[in-house]
Amino acid sequence: MDPTIINALISLAGSLVGTFAGIVATSKLTEYRIKELERKVEKHNSIVERTFRLEDKFELVDEKIKVANHRIDDLERERSLK
Repeated sequence: MDPTIINALISLAGSLVGTFAGIVATSKLTEYRIKELERKVEKHNSIVERTFRLEDKFELVDEKIKVANHRIDDLERERSLK
């Protein structure tokens, strides 16, 4: 076989191996980045859910405080009438 053809075939094989290795490396990097983004999104969603629950609890506590203040005002009014 002609040395030029052998050289071309070796170059082709090297190019194919290099290209395949590059694709695999890029795929692994992309997969890693996606996993990290998913982890960050999950953490963010957890914080949003906790904040939502805290806001609900705050509204409940705020309502209880208003009721307690109203009761205190009523008791003070009753006491001042006596």
